[in-house]
Amino acid sequence: MKPRKVKIVGTGTYLPKQLITSDEMDRRLGVPAGWTHLKSDVKTRHFILNETASEMGASAAYAALEDAGLAFADIDCIVCTSGTMQQPIPCTAVLIQKAMQQENSGVPCFDVNATCLSFVTGLDLISYLIDAGRYRRVLLVATEIASEGINFNDKESAALFGDGAAAVVIEQTAPAESSAILHAAMETYSSGSEFSEIRAGGSAQHAKHHTTDNEEDYLFRMNGHAIFRMASKLLPPFVEQLLLKSQLQISDISLVIPHQGSAMAMKLLRKRLNISEEQLLYTTPIFGNTIAASIPIGLHEAIRHKQMSRGDRILLLGTSAGLSLGGVIFEY
Repeated sequence: MKPRKVKIVGTGTYLPKQLITSDEMDRRLGVPAGWTHLKSDVKTRHFILNETASEMGASAAYAALEDAGLAFADIDCIVCTSGTMQQPIPCTAVLIQKAMQQENSGVPCFDVNATCLSFVTGLDLISYLIDAGRYRRVLLVATEIASEGINFNDKESAALFGDGAAAVVIEQTAPAESSAILHAAMETYSSGSEFSEIRAGGSAQHAKHHTTDNEEDYLFRMNGHAIFRMASKLLPPFVEQLLLKSQLQISDISLVIPHQGSAMAMKLLRKRLNISEEQLLYTTPIFGNTIAASIPIGLHEAIRHKQMSRGDRILLLGTSAGLSLGGVIFEY
């Protein structure tokens, strides 16, 4: 795979107003004090108070533009890379443009949805368009409201999630600079499609059929142990091939920014992939699992706290409903 000359020039985030501690989650879940933290390692997470996904995405987008020293007029396209949607039609990217008060700009908007891997997939796809000159600069936005779909009867999965948004501005790399996407890959094993799902709300079980009897079909369900077993088997050879095709070893990677699926998933990454504690960015205790926003939030935090520098090789990695595996190696 030929490297794509694409550079991240700005990042931004938005976290909802309502901070939920693990103690508060204990009360909401009706479990003994300390149970949420013990099970999930999530100390705090944010839930929306009165924000919408598009408002969150717009705030993160403007923060990324400010970080890049750019204005909205410098953007050629908005891509929403989220696993949840504000409404079925139109796509969330359209609603983000409107929330940015740019509804008459004509800037194209569309969504890329690969659930928790949406940002990684969007970055991979759009990098080709930028490298080819189709777009000059693109806003990638991940804005996730998990709290509205949590099933509080499924206590172990409910304890994991938080809401949040992140945005990244990408552009073509200048000729004298080395920033590039080195390699990307995705694999899907639909034998695991039932391990993580919201059954209802689409055409198979439309919202008009919602009743109190099938209410849980409209909420998130996850078989965490089945996902863990499947990922344990599939992730090591996937990462081995990702590194091999990049002509790199794990020791060449300055920082691994994973999807913060769970504390158990983070332990799997470190143990099975031989990633050192210093190499692995771990934000689960602060933000929880923010679905597709977890990787760009982690990216923003790593840049803000100077955990990565220009020229560093960075690995974005995760799993998503499907079951899918995805990764991007890039030179920052």
